[in-house]
Amino acid sequence: MDRREIAALLAYIGRLDPRTIRTDQGEARDQLAQWHELLGDVPMATPHGWDARVAARQHIRTSPYQILPADVARPWESYRRDRLARHSDPTPSVDPDDQAAWTAELAGARRAVAVGIAQPAQPRSITSGRDGIDPRLRARLREIGSCIPPAALAALTPYRPARAARETAVAQGQPDALSVRCEWCLAQPGEPCRRRRVGPDGGSRGTAPRAAPHPGRLDLAATQQTEQVRQPAMA
Repeated sequence: MDRREIAALLAYIGRLDPRTIRTDQGEARDQLAQWHELLGDVPMATPHGWDARVAARQHIRTSPYQILPADVARPWESYRRDRLARHSDPTPSVDPDDQAAWTAELAGARRAVAVGIAQPAQPRSITSGRDGIDPRLRARLREIGSCIPPAALAALTPYRPARAARETAVAQGQPDALSVRCEWCLAQPGEPCRRRRVGPDGGSRGTAPRAAPHPGRLDLAATQQTEQVRQPAMA
């Protein structure tokens, strides 16, 4: 609050509690300077629920003691803490390699929430998928094609052969075998097939992951892909 807003707040408090009124000009000037020094960083009101007059009226209504600047500052600090506790940092829309811009956007969003200019951002549901991505971030992801640079993908290929084979097949227009459940090794959708070693007693002795899916899983994925293409054509 600036000095004019502090003067308006003191005038409002004086109407509710005449004990705070200073009739001497020097005392009134000192009171104004004291309140401005202690409440200069506290806004008079914000678009989202804070009003210094409400805090002052609440104190006067519930306390027999004369109001002090701390009786306005304490509710303001509680208001700030509550908003920041309910805030979940959204992903900045800037380039993550630009550390200064990334940090500045995070700090700016937190500051706007703390001072009541913006509402706290709630964490998105895990099931929201790509619908919850910021539009600017979605546009950048479309531009670069993947959140992982191509050079990094190539370097990771030897360490995840199943995923590399899947991405290659999809890029070539072949059916995505990992999109269906494998009836042979019982691998769930998204998981690579596993090599089952059967012992003499009929039990499984090992389940090492396979780089290539089982042939039956490929056939099932191809059948599903054909059905998906046929249904729109029939409609």
